[in-house]
Amino acid sequence: MAAPRIVAELGRPETPEETAARKAENSRAHRANQTTRNLVLALLASLAIVLFVVLVVVRPSNNLVKSVDYRTVAAQAQPSVDVTLAAPALPKSWRSNAASLQSGNGKTSTWYVGLLTPKNQYIGIEEGIDTPDTWLGSLLGKAQATGHATMGGLDWTIYDQRSLPNTGNYAYALAASDGHAHFVLHGSAGNAEFEKLATAVGTEFSSPTATN
Repeated sequence: MAAPRIVAELGRPETPEETAARKAENSRAHRANQTTRNLVLALLASLAIVLFVVLVVVRPSNNLVKSVDYRTVAAQAQPSVDVTLAAPALPKSWRSNAASLQSGNGKTSTWYVGLLTPKNQYIGIEEGIDTPDTWLGSLLGKAQATGHATMGGLDWTIYDQRSLPNTGNYAYALAASDGHAHFVLHGSAGNAEFEKLATAVGTEFSSPTATN
């Protein structure tokens, strides 16, 4: 049988009761350490999962935006109207997420293209075909013209409402006509990106190949 453990503080062997108490305390301390370690490991695992979700699942990705070949859609819809549908050639850094020919009452139609600029801003192209005089007002509401500019051979009227509240996707707009169709460009992009798009649209319709 092992000799009783000498308790240094007491200078004598510990009693069976003291041995039992010591072992119980050691067990309790061991369990407490294990519990703390398990909690820390569980917390680290939870943080890892949250980080994964934020970086991989929640993080916005340009790849999630539906890509639409608006020029192909325009070519498919072209036989149904008598004027050229706006489908300007743009750099690959511009993307489209929507394109459709929307029919109204009678002969009235609207050709729509939704674009995302290189700076990930929105500009919509609205082309009114055989539209009434009220068409522009139905889009821009009570917006007042704030300037004029010639871009791509077309004369554009500028509607800058960025200083006003609740203007949404019409905070900035450009409007023009080639005599057959009416165009409105509108969205959240900066002036330079609007100018590039307006120039591309104007060039398309002022070129000798335009079939108005």
